[in-house]
Amino acid sequence: MEGADYGVLAPAWAGTAASALASDAAFVQGMLDAEAAWVQVQADAGLCSIDDAQAVREVASVDRYDLTLLASKTPDGANALIPLLGMMRELLTHDGAAKTASTALHRGATSQDIIDTALMLVLSKTITRTLADLRSTAGGLAALAREHRSTVCIARSLTQHALPTTLGWKAASWLSAVLDAERQLDAATGQLRLQWGGAVGTLASLEQLLSSHTETTATSKSLASQLAGLLGLADPGTPWHTNRMPILQLGSALGSAIAALGTFGADVLTASRPEIGELSEPREAGKGGSSAMPQKQNPVRSVLLRNAAFSAPGLLSTLFTAAGTAVDERPDGGWHAEWSALRELARLASGAAFHAAFLANGLSVDLAAIERNLALGGDAVLSERLAAVLAPLVVGGKPAIQALVRRSLDEDVSLRELLRLEIPTHDLGDQDLDELFDPAGYLGAADRFTETVLADYSARKELWQSRN
Repeated sequence: MEGADYGVLAPAWAGTAASALASDAAFVQGMLDAEAAWVQVQADAGLCSIDDAQAVREVASVDRYDLTLLASKTPDGANALIPLLGMMRELLTHDGAAKTASTALHRGATSQDIIDTALMLVLSKTITRTLADLRSTAGGLAALAREHRSTVCIARSLTQHALPTTLGWKAASWLSAVLDAERQLDAATGQLRLQWGGAVGTLASLEQLLSSHTETTATSKSLASQLAGLLGLADPGTPWHTNRMPILQLGSALGSAIAALGTFGADVLTASRPEIGELSEPREAGKGGSSAMPQKQNPVRSVLLRNAAFSAPGLLSTLFTAAGTAVDERPDGGWHAEWSALRELARLASGAAFHAAFLANGLSVDLAAIERNLALGGDAVLSERLAAVLAPLVVGGKPAIQALVRRSLDEDVSLRELLRLEIPTHDLGDQDLDELFDPAGYLGAADRFTETVLADYSARKELWQSRN
């Protein structure tokens, strides 16, 4: 379709479920669903006929509309709902529907009711998929953490070799962030609310309508509650047209998920550099190739996680700026700025979670490279331990040991030999000295921390399963 957003310039979500779940067509369908559900609610309350509800349902399919034409008309009213209503009414007339169907359509509502509600419907579907992929990612990282709890590797601080750690704890750290992001996004689904307030958030038109229908027992409150239930959204009890916290909380949760996955992707990118080579992405047919260099296998999944992480902060900034500068009962531009920013955050989070799930469940570990890189730092990587344990045995204490470390690095001599010369064997035997230079003996609480995160994952997994 001419003018469609296929994601050609958005590889983080192109081709994933998000491309359909959060497409223009999905948003328009959300508006159509909201309008059709509202007429159904009116019919159930005796405010219009069942035939009216059926007539609106029949025109509430996005396939019946030219979205390119709809988009071209959107600037005329600064939102897509206004021209869409015109198209719906034209179809109702063309289909020979009763005049009352057009009257019931959109009655008592306003553009913001339908647009905000449609966004919630789009987000609901997209977040459901994102949560599933985050949970799959967590499963892959948990398996990696379990398998490599005892795999000693070098930790890096400010890009430099620092101290020993374990690959299991690194994986558990990624897992911890993913679990936190999953919790936040799961909790944020409570913000998927119906927006229903009428022109200025008072439902005055609906209240007026109900006052003239003395035969109905329905109230504006009961009708809104029924509408929310029909659409699968929460009923907040009041409109939130001037309260943009639901948007901020949803956006923040999506951004947090993107950030957690971005860190995972960035670490894999670093570890997959050929000169490091500790990790590598799963080899998949048709993925990672270069247009010019046949020998290259690019870590594309990780690149896309990083792409999403770079893109998200600006979108979040737009949401916070729009919320912080909202005015009156409908903001003059801020509300409009939310739509594309929130939709893109949802697409990025969903796409990133999709790629992260593949990555976490297929990551390859090169144990030889891990061992090689750990040895690169030599004895100096244990200098913190040596300074703490051996300071009482060396004249000059810790500063003297630090001087020996610097000398070993500057002169490329063995730190072990320098310490052996400084400390008599009757104060510290050769075996005891060797043990101090064993990286596996200086891992602190890494294994306990890994176990804590894995226990958290197991408990969280039980919760997920109990909901099914």
